[in-house]
Amino acid sequence: MDLALLEALNAERAARRATVLVTELGSGRQRLVRPSDVEGDPLAAPLAEAFRTGKSALVEEGNERVFLTAQVPSPRLVITGAVHISQALAPMAALADFSVTIIDPRTAFATAERFPGVDIRAEWPEVALPALRLDPHTALVALTHDPKIDDPALAAALAAGCFYVGALGSRKTHANRLERLAGRGHAPDQLARIHAPIGLDIGSVSPAEIAVAILGEVIADLRRKPLRRERAA
Repeated sequence: MDLALLEALNAERAARRATVLVTELGSGRQRLVRPSDVEGDPLAAPLAEAFRTGKSALVEEGNERVFLTAQVPSPRLVITGAVHISQALAPMAALADFSVTIIDPRTAFATAERFPGVDIRAEWPEVALPALRLDPHTALVALTHDPKIDDPALAAALAAGCFYVGALGSRKTHANRLERLAGRGHAPDQLARIHAPIGLDIGSVSPAEIAVAILGEVIADLRRKPLRRERAA
């Protein structure tokens, strides 16, 4: 591999940005494709699929066989609120190959005993989030009902271009939330990205059922809109 191409590939990996390395098997020529480059590329359809799934693939381009090496960062789920829904959601998300972090400054709730094996940050979002470096491959779910905890996290997720942003609460609660976030300077098109009421409408009742609805909606956004979110980031 050309040294400059390798350096570019490693830089994108370090920054958690998705790329696809295109290798022409006959000639050995290689090029690096980013999500913003896909439209108009002769391999647009298979490239889009590689970005969507994160799976490498062998494809045909005329008489040429081409290998697409997908480098898509693993998805992360950041949850504000060490609550009952989080206790069900965290292990479900881990089974779906999400890296999970829970943020809650309430030390009585954010404990390893309640969340074994989970990255727990018993801190305020303003303290915890800068170190996590939210990005377009991260989903953020706000579950505390406490504006002092949820609002800063939602604002940070919108600013970072997280692929999914959701918040627990009724429509009335969400209307008040939108008013507060608008006061922080967020535009209507940004605020429209927040899923609220959160989760797929499957008639969820219990914390576990709500967790299923949330995870289903997160995965739907992850797999349905792979390119649009990076262009906006």
